[in-house]
Order: sequence, then C-alpha cells, then structure tokens
Amino acid sequence: MNRARINIVGCGRVARSLARLWSQAGALEIGDLYSRSLASARATAEFAGAGRVREQLRHMGSAELWLIATPDSALAEAATTLAVDAPLRAGDCVFHCSGACSSELLAAARCRGATTASAHPVLSFAVPESACRAFAGSHVGIEGEPAAAARVEQAFSAIGARCFAIDARHKMLYHAGSVFASNFTVVLLDVALQCYRAAGIEPDTAHALMRPLVEAAIANALRVGPASALSGPAARGDVELVERQRQAVGDWRTDPGLAYEVLTRLAFDLAARARH
Repeated sequence: MNRARINIVGCGRVARSLARLWSQAGALEIGDLYSRSLASARATAEFAGAGRVREQLRHMGSAELWLIATPDSALAEAATTLAVDAPLRAGDCVFHCSGACSSELLAAARCRGATTASAHPVLSFAVPESACRAFAGSHVGIEGEPAAAARVEQAFSAIGARCFAIDARHKMLYHAGSVFASNFTVVLLDVALQCYRAAGIEPDTAHALMRPLVEAAIANALRVGPASALSGPAARGDVELVERQRQAVGDWRTDPGLAYEVLTRLAFDLAARARH
C-alpha cells in the first residue's frame, strides 16, 4: 500500500522529531524538506533518515500533506509563499503545529484549493531525541476543516498520539494553559534558585533543596488536584508571614516581588476554594 507523502516547510525541532517518528513508523513518506536555514533542513533529513533537502521552495515536489513548521509569526507568510511557489494541488492538506494560532493563518493555501488544519503536540521538543522516545501516548490538539482534521488525526494517531479537538476560537487561551504548566514552571524554578543564591545558599545545595519540593508538589497536584496539593503560608492563611515575605522579595528584586504578590493572591484564592 502506498504511503501518503508529506513535505515539510520549516525544519526546527518539532519538524525534526515528527519526521523521524513518521518515517520510522512507516506512517508517512517524508518527501521534500525546505527551510530558510539549509543546515536545519539537512539536520532534519539526517535525524529522520529520510527526506530530500530543497534549496528553493519552488523546487519541491508534490505531496498529499504539507506541514508548515515555521515560527508562529511566519506562518501566514509561509502559507502565502507556499500557495504562490509550491506545486500545491486541490485537495492537498496543509497544516501547522502551533498551539496558539488557528488554521485560519493558512487561508492563502485554502484559496488554492487545499484543505487546512492545525495540530498541536502537547509535548516538549527541546531535545528531539527525548521527544521521540516520549511521544507515544502524548496528546495532540487538532482543529481545522473536517477533511483536513481527519487526515491530520490519522497521521498523528499512526505514531501513537491521543488526538483531541480544540475550538479554534479559544486556541490562545488553551495554549496559555500549556505555557503556565510548562514554560512558567521553568521560569519559577529559576526564580527559586535565584532566591536561594541571594540568600547565600550554594548552587549544589540549592538544587538539592529544590528537587524534592518540586517533585512532591507536581506529583501531588497531578494526583489529588492543585487545591488539595497546596501547602505553605497561603494554604495556612498566614497573612502576616506572606506580607513579610512579599516585602523581602520585593526589596531584593522588583519583578520577583510583583510575581510573588500576584501568585500569593492566586494561592489565597485557591486555598479558599479548597475549603468550600
């Protein structure tokens, strides 16, 4: 049975990981790869063990599926360029992997007769090797035209994804949830380390102090929910201590002090909800 071919425009870590997964699973034939950085396209072909690097978009061949894996800010421009320069055919499926942007950014491709969708893998691709190992069983949020969404869901299900539907109108808020859960967690851990260092704690000791707290907090929040997992002065309702600590953090640095104030207000609200 012939496999559908996928061409990829934009060859960062997400594209690199997905190309390997689709290729190794035999789910899709990796066709042509194009990126403004020729080195990135070559690295993707090498990592995936498949694909042909093209130096110009207009040199790409035809494909049933087209993944635009550029940064979010370049998606609309890439779709327009694709519609003008690439051999896009009526009925081809064009999709992107942004969690924040809807498939509406691919309108130029739709005007050429393609169907459009988006698929957001809820996984960190910071280290492609690790992402490939962890991908099976991960979740992928999909939205777009029904025909395109069905084809994209099939492609991701073939590599072990658990697909779910996203309302395109609320993608920015949906993606913010992932940012809070992932990116901002990393930022807060860095602030915690800075606090330790400012208090005179050696880096190795600071990491050792932080690890069990982080692991327990996340494990408890996932097991029993954030409200039941909350601990510390806000959970106890110790307003006086919280205020003294807010002042200490603010005296040290302004932005962490503001973050402490806002997060404590949210913590008090969470504690109040836990009591009801």
